[in-house]
Amino acid sequence: MKPLKDILVIDDEPMVTRAVQKICGSEGMTVCAAGLASEALQNLEDSKFRLMLCDIMMPELNGFQFLEELSKRGIHTPVVMMTGYSTVENAVRSLTATGAVDYIPKPFTADELLTIIQRNLRCSELLDKAESAALPRNGSMTFVPCPSDYYKLGYVSWARLDNTGTAIIGVSDLFLKAAEGITGFELSCQGEDLLQGVPCAEATAPDGSVHSIMCPLSGRILEVNALAQSTPSLVEKDPYFRGWLYQILPSNPASDLQWLSL
Repeated sequence: MKPLKDILVIDDEPMVTRAVQKICGSEGMTVCAAGLASEALQNLEDSKFRLMLCDIMMPELNGFQFLEELSKRGIHTPVVMMTGYSTVENAVRSLTATGAVDYIPKPFTADELLTIIQRNLRCSELLDKAESAALPRNGSMTFVPCPSDYYKLGYVSWARLDNTGTAIIGVSDLFLKAAEGITGFELSCQGEDLLQGVPCAEATAPDGSVHSIMCPLSGRILEVNALAQSTPSLVEKDPYFRGWLYQILPSNPASDLQWLSL
């Protein structure tokens, strides 16, 4: 049986891999580093990992090709993509087209890195429990999935298009459960422009960690759900209906929707 380790980080910049090793190592996590995707694949031959962090722009195999290779080999370890702000569109693509679970923009702080790693480790556990649970028999659910007619950006956020040409956007129950509860939201203001894949809100968890919520659709905010800000528990109890965050006027829905899943 392969030994189980916590994190495999893949990046051709040694400064990035050293930073991940130092930050995660200080929290007691076991971390292996690879400078190339081919080296990472060899690591996966020798060990199992709970989570992988992978850069998008790399020599030889890039991040997208690495994800495709994982799929071919039947490796289902969750992957968080790392990307510069100038390539956010690529990161958004990775969530739908190639199956990454999340992404983190570079450069990142130690707190940002730990927050996204811990949230995605919990997300992976929730998904595993949901897959293995005999739900029809025991009636329990680890999280409530998005309604089938909602567009989703990874497991983070959702959008519902209205026949008036506007859209409602919010945060998924899986994201909220993986964050282990929310004590407050910091929301943008009416009239501000939102950009797909860029944080549109921040959620603070009981442990003080701050979780960025990526926007599923670009557009201008028409209305902010004041109840979501004043009563965060409403979002946790009813994230897909009364707990929405914004009503927006989408700026480029045809382009944005191709990177979202139903």
